[in-house]
Amino acid sequence: MREELKECHRIVVKVGTSTITYPNGKLNLKRIEELAWVLADLRNRGMEVTLVTSGAIGVGAVRMAMRERPTVMREKQAAAAVGQAVLMQIYHNFFDRYNQTVAQVLLTKEEISSEERYQNTKNTLETLLEMGIVPIVNANDTISTYEIEISDNDQLSAMVAEIIQADLLILLTDIDALYDKDPRSNPDAERIADVARVTPEIERMAGEKGSAFSVGGMKTKLEAAKICEKTGVRMAIALGEDPKVIHRLLDGEDVGTCFGWNREKEE
Repeated sequence: MREELKECHRIVVKVGTSTITYPNGKLNLKRIEELAWVLADLRNRGMEVTLVTSGAIGVGAVRMAMRERPTVMREKQAAAAVGQAVLMQIYHNFFDRYNQTVAQVLLTKEEISSEERYQNTKNTLETLLEMGIVPIVNANDTISTYEIEISDNDQLSAMVAEIIQADLLILLTDIDALYDKDPRSNPDAERIADVARVTPEIERMAGEKGSAFSVGGMKTKLEAAKICEKTGVRMAIALGEDPKVIHRLLDGEDVGTCFGWNREKEE
């Protein structure tokens, strides 16, 4: 059934803080450039691509010489303001090397919950995609505290995938798949290749949060998967250390964990 991935046309890729930064919180420029190359290559194939990025608060904290992710809300918002500018400058520079135009889209809860703003957001994203532009979406942490609290953009990426009716959401993370137990402390952990539905048993397999500069973890990925279940969007989790894993997924290789592919069989 992974052969169906070859037919995906509109995809959303989400990268977490730990994927685009080193453990010390500084940006991993090599990886960001590789990500830009892969996504620009997908555009050259004729695919429509949206990037949801985390990292603004973590990157801002490092630029502001903070030793760890801030905990005071106004400091988080200040770090986000600094980090968003840094991130977009870097993304623009790398995508521009591959002749790909990008656009920044900052979202808050209101854009998702308000019918009028939802439609305006949808119209903007649809127009950008129709024009061949890659929207780069981030939560607008500088003005809203809700987004800072919602799972390192995992849920936001699922909402974006629903808004634009994407064929596939790919979450790039610091673990290569969902395992039946935490592989970092259990050498005998087994990869779960395909998940039909996120059941309580599946949820119990999730571990804790990631690095000191991020707030995401496998639990938040499963929350995103549950949103995708309700909206009919397929989802995959894969290791973000090599962005070319996106090519492998879309070529139908058995990597990562895919959600929803067995759903029709179950029903």
